[in-house]
Amino acid sequence: MMTEPAMISLTVFSFLMTMLLILLRPRGLNEAVPAVFGAVLVLFSGSVTLADLGQIGTTISGAAITIMATIVMAIVLESFGFFQWAAEGLAARARGSGIRLFWYVNLICFLMTLFFNNDGSILITTPILLILLKRLGLKNHHKIPYLLSGALIATASSAPIGVSNIVNLIALKIVGMDLYMHTLMMFVPSMLGLLFLVALLFLYYRERLPVKLPHRAPYFHGPGHHPLQHPADVTALRDRDRFMQRILLFVFLVRCSLFLASYLAIPIDLVAVLGSVLLLLWRWWALKIPPKDMLRKTPWHIFVFAFGMYVIIYGLNNIGLTQLLVTTFEPWVQDSLLSASFVMGGLTTLMSLMFNNHPALMIGTMTLTGMELDPLILKTAYLAAVIGSDLGALLLPIGTLASLIWLGILKEHKVNLPWKEYVKVTFATIPPAMLFTLFLLAYWIEWVYGSVVP
Repeated sequence: MMTEPAMISLTVFSFLMTMLLILLRPRGLNEAVPAVFGAVLVLFSGSVTLADLGQIGTTISGAAITIMATIVMAIVLESFGFFQWAAEGLAARARGSGIRLFWYVNLICFLMTLFFNNDGSILITTPILLILLKRLGLKNHHKIPYLLSGALIATASSAPIGVSNIVNLIALKIVGMDLYMHTLMMFVPSMLGLLFLVALLFLYYRERLPVKLPHRAPYFHGPGHHPLQHPADVTALRDRDRFMQRILLFVFLVRCSLFLASYLAIPIDLVAVLGSVLLLLWRWWALKIPPKDMLRKTPWHIFVFAFGMYVIIYGLNNIGLTQLLVTTFEPWVQDSLLSASFVMGGLTTLMSLMFNNHPALMIGTMTLTGMELDPLILKTAYLAAVIGSDLGALLLPIGTLASLIWLGILKEHKVNLPWKEYVKVTFATIPPAMLFTLFLLAYWIEWVYGSVVP
């Protein structure tokens, strides 16, 4: 049996070591490995008991299953050639204008996060944009405005609906708030904040955007994505467009059903799994590809990573970290909706920049549950914490896992983006966008839900 000082020291060491390995990722180390190793050390320290593991599993399982089912849907759609088709269509609508292309690139990044999740959006859209921008004849320094703005919008777009980010779903479970209420209270202020952010990015980059693109957008055909040099077969193109539109409608209906399920108190993970199974069967029928490839392609490590990280955060909670935060910040959070919004948004941003947004939002949410808050203030403070972890965390590349994944993809494709350039952009755009969003959140909730939310 460890002494209390030894237990605290080992728990803190486990957390710091885990975060360091996740941020550095030596030799491409999967983030689940340090999370598991850190969790084992926390268990050994005694700050988390074996009895706690069942509660932890209940908390994170639904969120992890929902996100994995969503990623399965993204993999299936890639088999159909959907993402190439979407990128092609948006680039074609740019009609040779680099400025129009900027807005369409950010639109597709927003939609991919809305339909899937932020990490999946980064994994899907970044390689497609790299290929598309190369085929359009853009040099590396002209690619950066599209790639960086798209990545920032893709990551920040997980704020409007909680289902687009695994840590948001876990936090919802902790704070006892359903997906339906999250979206009702969050969608309008966060969407206006996103529009403000993309406007700031456009103003920042407008001098670097090519007025006219060197080449027109290429055409692709079918699941193999082969370019059509002479797209004369109009019937084939129209059939493909109709097929893709039907798929898009199906995915949209699945996403809508998640909110309906939340409203009816039906587990959203069951609905997400059903949607992914139906899409798998559709692919099997249309392309004759059996579902067995999903065993290899599904990122099972997401569940392991989420479980390991939550064990570590649970240990920090048990040794008194969240109680310290409660004592320090509760008077400020209790003061008003505006104070709750700015304090929790700022606190979660700071913690995200120190040790990534996944543990930051978990710690912030557990801190809120330890405070004696009015229900309306609790919900406002929680949503502000989400804004801090999804938007404020983008100030530095290490603030979000999605940003780290994005930088790795750029490096693989030999696109150089120094930290100095990243920070110049984010420090000019993220703080005003975040303050604007937090201000809107407080006043939107007070105006619309002040007398409605229990």
